[in-house]
Amino acid sequence: MNTEDIKAVYFVGAGGIGMSAIARYFLKKGHVVAGYDKTPSDLTRQLEKEGMLIHYEEDIEQIPFACKQSKSCLVIYTPAIPAEHKELVFFRENGFEIQKRAQVLGTLTQAHKGLCVAGTHGKTTTSTMCAHIMHQSHLDCNAFLGGISKNYGTNYILSDSDFVVIEADEFDRSFHWLRPWMSVITSTDPDHLDIYGTKEAYLESFRHYSELIQSGGALIIHRDLEMKEHLQEGVRRYDYSLNEGDFHAENIRIENGEITFDFISPIENVKNVQLGQPIPINIENGIAAMAMAQLNGCTAEELKYGMQTYGGVDRRFDFKIKTDKLVFLSDYAHHPKEIYQSAKSIRELYKDKHITAIFQPHLYTRTRDFYKDFADALSQLDEVVLTEIYPAREAPIEGVTSQLIFDNLKPGVKKEMIQKDKVLDYVKTHQFEVLIVLGAGDLDNQVPQITKILNSK
Repeated sequence: MNTEDIKAVYFVGAGGIGMSAIARYFLKKGHVVAGYDKTPSDLTRQLEKEGMLIHYEEDIEQIPFACKQSKSCLVIYTPAIPAEHKELVFFRENGFEIQKRAQVLGTLTQAHKGLCVAGTHGKTTTSTMCAHIMHQSHLDCNAFLGGISKNYGTNYILSDSDFVVIEADEFDRSFHWLRPWMSVITSTDPDHLDIYGTKEAYLESFRHYSELIQSGGALIIHRDLEMKEHLQEGVRRYDYSLNEGDFHAENIRIENGEITFDFISPIENVKNVQLGQPIPINIENGIAAMAMAQLNGCTAEELKYGMQTYGGVDRRFDFKIKTDKLVFLSDYAHHPKEIYQSAKSIRELYKDKHITAIFQPHLYTRTRDFYKDFADALSQLDEVVLTEIYPAREAPIEGVTSQLIFDNLKPGVKKEMIQKDKVLDYVKTHQFEVLIVLGAGDLDNQVPQITKILNSK
């Protein structure tokens, strides 16, 4: 279905954060937007205030008239909805176009110039940075992001711009629906092996993604990747890294908690770029974000202002307390390479401080596949506290526990294993200089209480 043919959009499962961003996009376009969700929430109530028609029982009678026209209504569903859901069955039996969220983002990259960021890690930060640079520039943009931007308090930006910034997710090969105008690829360290099976299949998935970039557009790829891209004729190729490549940084200064560098580019160098979120890993993320924004026409001043005013992403190197005596932060890092970069950045920022990490491993399969790499990455720190594995979508695997990581930590690292429900007691009874909570599980839910306990000390 072409975007011009769409007059109404119906959501089967309207209340998720990713779905709500797309609902708002279509509301802004002036379409009839309606949907079903299982339970009312703050998010669905807000959507109703904004003009979306939502009901909370499986009931075909409550689907608005405009959403019963198969030629002009697009149906969007979340895979969490069971296949036998009455409304989904109605749409399927009556020949409606039914798409998952990833497919809809693909449709939007055909209606706009899609600026996409893919990679095992770094994609949320890089896409959010790029969206912020573009949005505050003369170009503006729409954006669909994988985390909550601290600049905007949401995971999306809506505007009348021709550009759309999208975080391209490789999980379940979702990014194969996209048709980017330009794309950054930050990293291709194998992950999601429960889906891909082998490292080779994972790298092949990224190779196929690179073929989807439109002729006339560009690929901006980290120069140290194992993948071999395959580009359509007419797609320009640039590489980047911290110190070398078409785009890179020179004259990096890290002092008094501030980071400044010169952005070196084949288009125009930009001197004295200051990082609004001064973390060493963000230099490289910033180079990629600035490269994509600059290739689309952002000026040197807009690049500098965007980087200086960038506020970060919730749960990505997220400082909660930052004083001379105590630093506390949380980070979503859950892959060994992310943990390694996170630990390295903290070590660079706090060379002389005692650094403690509380880490909740995420997924049994990931722990089984990478426990030695996790141990190596965490061994950069002074003290490591491990909780049990967060299972997410998985059943336990015999013999796979946090003990595998614990046993492989290097000699000299102080270490402890505790149950997740004992974390608050642990924080109450120990002293810290720098404390970081790591992982993509539910330990982050305790961060507000940990902050409170630390502040009360």
